[in-house]
Amino acid sequence: MATDGPTFAQWLEDGAVPEASLTDAQRPVLQAAFQFLNHCGRDYYSVRLLSHVLLHAHTGLKIAPIARLLGISRSAASAQQGWSSKEVIQAAHHRLAGRTHGKLLPRFAGPIAHFLHEHPHATRWDLLDFIQRTWGVSVSRMAVHKFLKKYGLDQPHPVVVVPIPETTAPAGTADVSPLPERSEAAAPGPVLVSVATAARAEVPVPATDFFLATPNTQGPSYCCPRP
Repeated sequence: MATDGPTFAQWLEDGAVPEASLTDAQRPVLQAAFQFLNHCGRDYYSVRLLSHVLLHAHTGLKIAPIARLLGISRSAASAQQGWSSKEVIQAAHHRLAGRTHGKLLPRFAGPIAHFLHEHPHATRWDLLDFIQRTWGVSVSRMAVHKFLKKYGLDQPHPVVVVPIPETTAPAGTADVSPLPERSEAAAPGPVLVSVATAARAEVPVPATDFFLATPNTQGPSYCCPRP
């Protein structure tokens, strides 16, 4: 344990936390947190674990004093307050992987859509783990966000399976011989789309008079005489 660091009173003073304002329940918790920092250090992972404990221990301390004592921003502490223990460990795991590398290819969209359909309550960390296990690619959360937005997979509605409708013969064509049946290997399977994409697909076809008439000119027309 380091002995040349600040004392407990100095630590509280640097965090703008009056020692006299601490309750009998808060004092031993902060003393244990101070000893933890002196023993494990003030690196990213130690501070991340300790902040998660202090934010969820219901000690009565507000977010701002905890952020000042640990030397992190208030916004970061406020965001971490809504995280689960699993998400904190996943964040530390992805930071240990180093700088993000790799690229999300367009062919990843189908498996990712299938994963989101099978796991509608999956978090971004779960999706990052799926990408790492499937393709061995480590990317950032912002890269995943842009990828999902590009392919319409970031909608609030869950990804659903839309089956391909069967082809029906129009009226008056009963005497037409049916097409040969396809094998099971060539049969089309279900299509994974989002609810918003399926809604956009239901666009009515314009009437026939909406389009321009077919030109009936016999030959090329010229607006000027030949030289």
